[in-house]
Amino acid sequence: MNRLLLPLCFLAAPLAADPLTGAEFDAYATGKTLTFAENGQPYGAEQYLPGKRVRWAFDQDTCKEGIWYEQGQNICFVYEDGFAPQCWQFFIESDKLKAVFQGESGTELYEAWTSDGPLSCMGPHVGV
Repeated sequence: MNRLLLPLCFLAAPLAADPLTGAEFDAYATGKTLTFAENGQPYGAEQYLPGKRVRWAFDQDTCKEGIWYEQGQNICFVYEDGFAPQCWQFFIESDKLKAVFQGESGTELYEAWTSDGPLSCMGPHVGV
């Protein structure tokens, strides 16, 4: 019996793309405001500013200022609230970002919308 042998590359699982480096992430995100979704539901939005600065809004009204930095294959975020850094790995899938949290939850977020405009943030004590 004559069998067709397939090269091993057809039998192995496809390799996952490497996470973005800090320089790749910076080139992709700086100057944009990205809205992320989880399982098709809005999760939050982040504005990526020059100098590795960010502005995050989990809801539409309250923004947190912060910075990001590269640590190994992770992009880590520290915000003004003083909580521990939140580290993610970012990948490009179908020309959009996918973010995978590097913690117990393993949360995966996907870029749902992109804007060149700023986040609409309420100032402190507005209406008080």
